[in-house]
Amino acid sequence: MKKNRLLILITALVFLFAAGIKAQNNQIAIIPEPVNIDTGDGYFILNEQTKLYCPDSMTDSIANYFNSFINVPTGLVLNKTGEATEDNVIKFIKVNDTTIGGEGYILKSGEHQIVIKANDYGGMFYGVQTILQLLPPEIFSKKKIDSVEWKIPSVTIRDYPRFGWRGMHLDVSRHFFPKEFIKKYLDLIAMHKMNVFHWHLTDNNGWRLEIKKYPKLTEISAWHVDRENEPWRERTPPKPGEKATYGGFYTQEDVKEIVKYAAERNIMVIPEIEMPGHTGEVFAAYPELSCSGKKTYVSPGGWPGEDIFCAGNDSVFVFLENVLDEVFELFPAPYVHIGGDEADKKTWKKCPKCQQRIKDEHLKDEDELQSWFVKKIEDYIVAHGKKLIGWDEILEGGLAPEATVMSWRGEKGGVESAKQGHNAIMCPVGYCYFDYYQANPKFEPEAIGGYTTLKKVYSYEPIPEELTYEDAKYILGGQGNVWTEFMPTPEHAEYMAVPRMTALAEVLWSPKSKRNWEDFRKRLNVQFKRFDYMGVNYSKGSWKVDIKTEKSKDGKSFTVKFETEQPDYPVYYTLDGTTPDTTSLLYTGTFKVDSSVTIKAGIFVNGKLMRDYSQRSIYFNKATCKPVELKYKPVKRYSGKGASTLVDGVSGTIRHRDGNWLGFRYNGLDLTIDLKEKTEVSK
Repeated sequence: MKKNRLLILITALVFLFAAGIKAQNNQIAIIPEPVNIDTGDGYFILNEQTKLYCPDSMTDSIANYFNSFINVPTGLVLNKTGEATEDNVIKFIKVNDTTIGGEGYILKSGEHQIVIKANDYGGMFYGVQTILQLLPPEIFSKKKIDSVEWKIPSVTIRDYPRFGWRGMHLDVSRHFFPKEFIKKYLDLIAMHKMNVFHWHLTDNNGWRLEIKKYPKLTEISAWHVDRENEPWRERTPPKPGEKATYGGFYTQEDVKEIVKYAAERNIMVIPEIEMPGHTGEVFAAYPELSCSGKKTYVSPGGWPGEDIFCAGNDSVFVFLENVLDEVFELFPAPYVHIGGDEADKKTWKKCPKCQQRIKDEHLKDEDELQSWFVKKIEDYIVAHGKKLIGWDEILEGGLAPEATVMSWRGEKGGVESAKQGHNAIMCPVGYCYFDYYQANPKFEPEAIGGYTTLKKVYSYEPIPEELTYEDAKYILGGQGNVWTEFMPTPEHAEYMAVPRMTALAEVLWSPKSKRNWEDFRKRLNVQFKRFDYMGVNYSKGSWKVDIKTEKSKDGKSFTVKFETEQPDYPVYYTLDGTTPDTTSLLYTGTFKVDSSVTIKAGIFVNGKLMRDYSQRSIYFNKATCKPVELKYKPVKRYSGKGASTLVDGVSGTIRHRDGNWLGFRYNGLDLTIDLKEKTEVSK
């Protein structure tokens, strides 16, 4: 009898172990999360006998892409066939299914075959991206990987995007990035099922596009003096006779190559040619296009001043139309971005030609002059079969008839545009500007400012609440913006963009109901492995512990919960205000407190505190027995004495010495704050 029991126990353990191995090997981590996915049993094994069924030119192109992608890591070159074989084959089949749209796909994998069905090239391409993410992460390696079994789990997936515009922006004016990096950036966009590359090509710090009719734009406007050893905000102008050596530009052949590379990855390339402001680099080559007519220099740093095209000078429009003619030829996308932001109109107010234009066109002021300028350019763009996009400043003075607004100063511009019946693309600075810090600035490379974590990006909802169902149809989607003033190298730009790009990709592709931060964070760990094989310099996100508290209904306790962007690392904490270490309490889940505490918590890796710890204090009023949570404002210096009002209307005495904050005292409870930790404590 004992032997039978032992046999049963061993059998159960073996079964559980095997199930665990299967679950581990069958880990599916697709980003962005598909609309629907069902898992099955077994695997499809990719090997030298696998064939690619591609019966037409579109599917043949997809098969070529797939073959070229897997060749390096696997060493395989799969044969293509037009015969509908049933065994050891990957089938690409064009269908007509209105429920999945042009970028949706249906994927079914089993032990003998994989079938991808799609209406168009985009859907077929995204089906391939999903296959790649079903394979081991080594498939993204840039060199051959031996001893890997290239297996794909059995799944049935039906998938399509929530938004049509899923974009990433890159500024190459502040720092010129080589063509090879642009392609790598496009690969990242593609693997995230994003479909727009917004290429910011011109600004005060450099003109990056070859225009054959105006060669000085690349001979002069593409270069500035080297001031990389000076802070961006304080860069000094060129000295007399100093040669401009920092910069570069893309030839028209480079652009054609990049646009083709993007198209093969279902990416539309949108060029941005700045106007009427952000144009100081142009006047270094063609000063006659400014209001003053004075020759300037290409700025080595800082932000645009009063440089602006002269709206009263007809030759400006001749110049811009000639430039746009070459842009139209180079970029087949239906859109051209003209900037339109931060146009300083002081110069227009002093310029006789601009004032005369206002009179001649019966305009009210300089805002309407900008609107007139944009509408004139839009007429030319529309006449050539294109559409104009501009930053939300183009709303000022009246929106051009068919313009699309890119809403960056919050959501107001997008809301206003949609309510006027104009298309809008959402990229509010607080969620979608990836030049902001993504973790504690003390431990991060210098950024422009702000604080936008991975989790905050993931929390973004592109449809503003105030829009009606009908108005919401004008929201095309969104994009992440990478302004590079503080990113002098491609590696730095990657670090700032990834993985915030990953979070935004899921926001823009996946159904709102499918978004789940905890699940996304687990899948992101596999994505990190893919990035490792790709050689991407990505950020692992913030190491800060967010201390969340909720007061009980009876008011007698608080429930405390820790949240982090690093769920796979241990969090240690204390309740007495002392600094935690690995001998402190280990966080295993939510807990309750019913007495006064000062919580300090931090993430530890290999016994080392990562970055910094967080703090929050809870005090229980002795008279009412009710808890009061004390939150601190970020005060570095305090010059006076007396009370400080806190979130729940509780007051206490500020303790300080020589103007330096020491802590907070309330009803005999001292809550001491270390000065060096003050910023984190106040969060």
